[in-house]
Amino acid sequence: MVDTKKEQERDELHRAIWAIADELRGAVDGWDFKNYVLGTMFYRYISENLVNYINEGEADAGNTEFDYAAMSDEDAEEAREGLVEEKGFFILPSELFWNVLKSAPNDENLNMTLETVFRHIEESAKGSESENSFAGLFDDFDVNSNKLGSTVAKRNEKLVKLLNGVAAMNLGDVKHHDIDAFGDAYEYLMTMYASNAGKSGGEFFTPADVSELLTRLGTVGKTEINKVYEIPTQLLIQSGDRLCA
Repeated sequence: MVDTKKEQERDELHRAIWAIADELRGAVDGWDFKNYVLGTMFYRYISENLVNYINEGEADAGNTEFDYAAMSDEDAEEAREGLVEEKGFFILPSELFWNVLKSAPNDENLNMTLETVFRHIEESAKGSESENSFAGLFDDFDVNSNKLGSTVAKRNEKLVKLLNGVAAMNLGDVKHHDIDAFGDAYEYLMTMYASNAGKSGGEFFTPADVSELLTRLGTVGKTEINKVYEIPTQLLIQSGDRLCA
């Protein structure tokens, strides 16, 4: 039986990515386009993740009107150390995705703004357990690339369209989705790239349906599963503290 909700979410995500591609038509090739879209999606995701985490904590403490995104950077700095310890990274309110998006159309230095934001996010994890995960995270997101435009103004125009495109994606709360938005976006983007390069998508990723089938086969008969790792041609099932290949 076809999971219509999953297919609907996937189709909606694909249309949103295609809309961004249409806006950036002729600006960047498939490989770079993938990096820009996924990088922006991740920037949006961690911004929302941090805001939700802080706001929910304040709401549980009785401060239901609190909104981290509306705080001043100076006040937010006081929570930096604790948040890095708890979340592994930190983002100032002014550097959150939605706040940068809000001022993007009038920001003549948007390229530098994004470059600074990305550097700050990476640097916030230094010295923490997540340092390696964030080191060089946005290296492939070149805000000053001539592929985006021959002038700063033209590059910023493309960057505004990119931010707006990702903002329009119905990502919602990831845990409420029936699809892996990032994994599905990556697969779709890689398929677009592979097609343009005359290759098959399978050279770059394992199709989601194949991974799901392998997972189902690998977990048959198991009553408790901790994690499932799909590593190119291997499927590792972690049951408790034991890894089974």
